[in-house]
Amino acid sequence: MFLPTTPQELTAPPDFVLVTGDAYVDHPSFGVAIIGRLLQSHGYSVAVLAQPDWRTTADFTQFGKPNLAFLVSGGNIDSMVNHYSVALHKRKTDAYSPGGVLGKRPNRATIVYGNKIRESYKEIPIILGGIEASLRRLAHYDYWDNAVRRSILLDSSADLLVYGMGEHQIIEIAESLASGLAVEHLTFIKGTVFKTKTLDFLENPQILPSFKAIKEPGKKSKLEYAKSVIIQHENVKKGENSDILVEEYGNIFVVQNPPAEPLTTAELDRVYSLPYERNYHPKYESEGGVPAIEEVKFSITSHRGCFGGCNFCALGYHQGKQIQARSDKSILAEAEKFAKDSEFKGYIHDVGGPTANFRENPCESPCKRHCLAPKPCKNLRYNHKPYIKLLRELRKIPKVKKVFVRSGVRYDYVLNDPLGGDFLRELCEHHVSGRLKVAPEHVSENVLTAMGKPDFRDFLRFSEKFDEVNERLHKSQYLVPYLMSSHPGCDLADAVKLAEYLKSTGHMPEQVQDFYPTPATISTCMYYTGLNPYTLQKIYVPKGQKEKAMQRALMQYRLLENYELVKKALTRAGRTDLIGHDERALIRPRKGKKIETRKPPKKSAKRPRKKL
Repeated sequence: MFLPTTPQELTAPPDFVLVTGDAYVDHPSFGVAIIGRLLQSHGYSVAVLAQPDWRTTADFTQFGKPNLAFLVSGGNIDSMVNHYSVALHKRKTDAYSPGGVLGKRPNRATIVYGNKIRESYKEIPIILGGIEASLRRLAHYDYWDNAVRRSILLDSSADLLVYGMGEHQIIEIAESLASGLAVEHLTFIKGTVFKTKTLDFLENPQILPSFKAIKEPGKKSKLEYAKSVIIQHENVKKGENSDILVEEYGNIFVVQNPPAEPLTTAELDRVYSLPYERNYHPKYESEGGVPAIEEVKFSITSHRGCFGGCNFCALGYHQGKQIQARSDKSILAEAEKFAKDSEFKGYIHDVGGPTANFRENPCESPCKRHCLAPKPCKNLRYNHKPYIKLLRELRKIPKVKKVFVRSGVRYDYVLNDPLGGDFLRELCEHHVSGRLKVAPEHVSENVLTAMGKPDFRDFLRFSEKFDEVNERLHKSQYLVPYLMSSHPGCDLADAVKLAEYLKSTGHMPEQVQDFYPTPATISTCMYYTGLNPYTLQKIYVPKGQKEKAMQRALMQYRLLENYELVKKALTRAGRTDLIGHDERALIRPRKGKKIETRKPPKKSAKRPRKKL
């Protein structure tokens, strides 16, 4: 049975009302389903309020006042990312809504929901969770406002914020509230953020630059912001040894407790063994279902956490650097359930996590150093054997025809493992569907360093080995490289260098990923401040929409609609030698048009963008 979604399904007010910006999908790939089922398994009653109408308070009061708290999540992805492309164009669909229809949630859903609840109930505890709250837990640069916003805890009128995955925190919160403790006294729970007017009760907190110091216009505030961001990221990497962080907002402080302890294998197994329906609620059937279920319904999450350290990714900041892995027994049991589903065609779409081949922790104890880039840490451990064993066991399950690995493979980790060749052979022989997606992201050393990615030569070495293995297996399979334009550190010369590589290989990406400054990443800090927070040195940032469009066009230089943009980019970069008829040329000159040659113009200041 699904969790209750209407008052008619309840005999009394629930202990918790779970409010979410997504449609209700009872599957462990959706955070609200995990939290709801976990609370239920501990004896608490839960109702799900999915995509409420935020224009009135009616939906927020339909279950009555919950006994313990409202739990609020914006959904599986940030609501602003959900609504807008990197070019700030409104998206046309929402995979997390019935029928893929856009507009079922407001902008900044977590803030809007929190304030609507507070409008309805003045005293009820409001607790935030999910990715939107987790990545906005402290002051953060907001791309859509083009400004630094304060902690979402303050803007949402909430009492407490859960960051990270949340299982340990939510049970400790539930037990504390059920015992009669007031929510303002829940200052001791790891993996939470709270607000307070005094710091007298805290032991050795680390004081971050104040909101005023990072918000005021000027170079100094951006320097302070960069310092704050790097402290936060390095603190998360320390795991259990992390400090209490404090951010001042005039007469109030926002306090971040150290991260919650990682779930043990047994605890993670229990989370994934809860009685999920593994589908969207039947009430959405008439609207065409919920598209987001399609890719995950027959996929398996084998672990959490990532030590990859990519600067443009927020997963390490959210889930942590430490790997939390399920047992083979738990994963095999989940796969065996697939075979009983009438919709299962024999294909497991994915077995992995943030990075598929990170199944074990990289070393004995977490630290703030990068594990893999620019060079692998000398303490890094390599072990693909458990993952190979798991994949082999999955292939033996009756009715399973194929097990794919699609959640990303870190190729430099494979290369540096003395036994990585065994994994690569296993991968190519059994787990690739003709094309393997990998993420070199760029070819320029400057850009890769800014991204926190390994040397591009590692990708070339991996590509050679991949081809060699497939040749021995008599398979025709290809690498599909993910590439990114307009990342901080990438100027037009770097973008042209990437285009030259694509020309030399004959590859043109079908889709182009432009850097998206999402909350809380190191790369977003670079984008806003123009500084590398690790060194506090200046870094070039392509911000203007014209230059960003040129960088994107260079990656797809063959498309006729990109001709003028590519020509303009090559001219501005001083690379008109690539306009011609020889093999190196990206585009040909058009008849009757002279090739303009000039030096790149000086960069001009950009006008501020309108806030959304």
